[in-house]
Amino acid sequence: MRVGLVLGFVLCAGPAFSLSCIRPDVATTYERAAEAREIYVVVQGRLTFDQARVPENDLTGAARPDIAIPARLDGMSLSKDGFKTSFQRDISVILQCFGPWCGGAESGTDYLAFLQRTDEGYVLALDPCGSFAFPNPSEAQLEQAVSCMRGEGCHPLN
Repeated sequence: MRVGLVLGFVLCAGPAFSLSCIRPDVATTYERAAEAREIYVVVQGRLTFDQARVPENDLTGAARPDIAIPARLDGMSLSKDGFKTSFQRDISVILQCFGPWCGGAESGTDYLAFLQRTDEGYVLALDPCGSFAFPNPSEAQLEQAVSCMRGEGCHPLN
């Protein structure tokens, strides 16, 4: 019995290094952006930036500050007509950190992105759970964004 008790304490002694995220979906993100005080623009396009500026999640347990990276997003913005309006802009990518975990992205990848419009320009906030950007979006995700914009139904995909 003592061995089991000691083993139990040993297994529970270390710090917890896990991050639990609810899987993001386009509809929930759209509703969150629509209800925010800030103004958001939905864009589908290729995101490029200096990939070397994205930190590794080192799991040391140390909290890290958010990281700002200059980037470029080339694609189309969403309107009630769909993704029809050209969008080619320099933006800021903010990699938000929750403790040791920071959001991330892949340069040269196509994204469905929810950009916050600020006085300084457009900002894409990426937290470790990935709630404001969807890499390599499927046709279903793009159609869902259009449906949300048109007010035709904004429900998570099954």
